[in-house]
Amino acid sequence: MFKTIINAFKTPDVRKRILYTLLLIVLFRLGCFITIPGVDTVALNTAMNDSTNGVAGLINLISGGAFSRFSIFAMSITPYITASIVIQLLGMVIPSLERLMKEGGEEGRNKINRYTKFVTIILALIEGIGLYLSYQSSGIFVGSGFLTGFVVVISLMAGTSLLMWLGEQITDKGIGNGISMIIFAGIVSGLPGAVNMIWNQIMGTGSFSTTGLLISLGIIIGAIILIAGVIFVQQAERRIPVQYAKRVVGRKMVGAQNTHIPLKLAMAGVMPIIFASSFMTFPAMIIQMFVPDIAMQTSGFWHIIYTFSIATSSSGVPVGYTIANAIVYLLLIVGFTFFYTYATFNPAEVSNNIKKNGGFIPGIRAGKPTTEYLASVMSKLLWFGGLFLAIIAILPMLVRFIPNVNLAFGGTSILIVVGVALEMVQQLESLLVMRHYKGFLD
Repeated sequence: MFKTIINAFKTPDVRKRILYTLLLIVLFRLGCFITIPGVDTVALNTAMNDSTNGVAGLINLISGGAFSRFSIFAMSITPYITASIVIQLLGMVIPSLERLMKEGGEEGRNKINRYTKFVTIILALIEGIGLYLSYQSSGIFVGSGFLTGFVVVISLMAGTSLLMWLGEQITDKGIGNGISMIIFAGIVSGLPGAVNMIWNQIMGTGSFSTTGLLISLGIIIGAIILIAGVIFVQQAERRIPVQYAKRVVGRKMVGAQNTHIPLKLAMAGVMPIIFASSFMTFPAMIIQMFVPDIAMQTSGFWHIIYTFSIATSSSGVPVGYTIANAIVYLLLIVGFTFFYTYATFNPAEVSNNIKKNGGFIPGIRAGKPTTEYLASVMSKLLWFGGLFLAIIAILPMLVRFIPNVNLAFGGTSILIVVGVALEMVQQLESLLVMRHYKGFLD
């Protein structure tokens, strides 16, 4: 990996892409410190320090601390992610949208992109209004009239739109997927906080602590094992062999070919965790919009629902709520793993394509037996991948019970960071290979 990065900096074209990406990431980090007009920073710090809202913590993690500062990037890129999910789900139930996704080509992708942007603006408006109403009673805004709310909501929408544009520029002219790189930068910005937490564990009281050292070593070793496991699962794949018989294509006889279908262990990536997190925290967001002081209450039906909903990413929640939330969270992740994977990979469609091209899986008859075989293999892989994702997502909830330990990011963040880093290195290798081929042809 390091050799690839060094070779990339030696290549002028690739070096320009890397520097361009770094420049846009710096602009993103600068925007995280620009507070929205009309916000009282002193009251904001008090409200954020006293808040135990797990929803706020989740958004703040992805936004790289922008939410805790109520900056123009406070909503981060989450409205765009939600819009992409909505468009994908609509593509499963609307035939015209499904055809546009599969057969539209470049024009179809541009239309889907426009639809996604339109839905993003609508969701950013709704989320901006919700944030303003949720924190209006906290006294963090200088005024309380229509003009103050208008400025806050418009600023939040403008920040999300700017991040969406930065993501597109990184994708087109930089390295990696732009949206993923923005999330990557936001999460990695919490790394100094994690290092500081480990240092305080060891030298928290001004003197060396053996217990703190052992806890810190356990955290570091656990993080290394977790990263190695994520890389193994991300890179691992089950290769289904496929053989194609000789056939006539036009006026030529095409010879027999041996190839394979790569089935990833974690084919759905981090999407099931995002789906499950959104599903679990959605009730808390709605309740907080209509009952702003719900976090201060100690009893009542809505308090129970709210506490259960935020147990995924909030400290200070009773053990019973945390265990119940972890069980539901695990089931949702596994369920969404099956749902999302079968939405993007249809065994029947793959089987028909193999049959049309004169191929077959050795030992398996073409047609329905092939579909059943692919579905069986996928089911076994998805059970493993879904449980792995669930364990990674639940690990921070378990670490939370260790005294004086407050991780800047957990298993989900590591999964995102490692996935984006692997994707970035693969793209760098592809760009370097393309350059060598071009030089060879010239």
